[in-house]
Amino acid sequence: RLWEVSNILYRYKVILEWDEEGKGYVVSVPALPGCFTHGNTVEEALERAKEAIAGHLEALAQEGLPLPTKDVEIAEVQVEIAS
Repeated sequence: RLWEVSNILYRYKVILEWDEEGKGYVVSVPALPGCFTHGNTVEEALERAKEAIAGHLEALAQEGLPLPTKDVEIAEVQVEIAS
């Protein structure tokens, strides 16, 4: 009997930060501590982020660890500073 393998779509928020020294974007995945990558453009950084996330999840699965299903909430706050 053949077993069907079904793919599950996981969504994670990523943070893109411009690295002035490296002249590229550093990407971190807050829901997956230790999952980082980079790229010269936003598009390249996001594509590499997909690869990094997939690799991170595969490593967790191989170790028998649960895959994180909850993502983080990201909010923006505004702060006024007296001059």
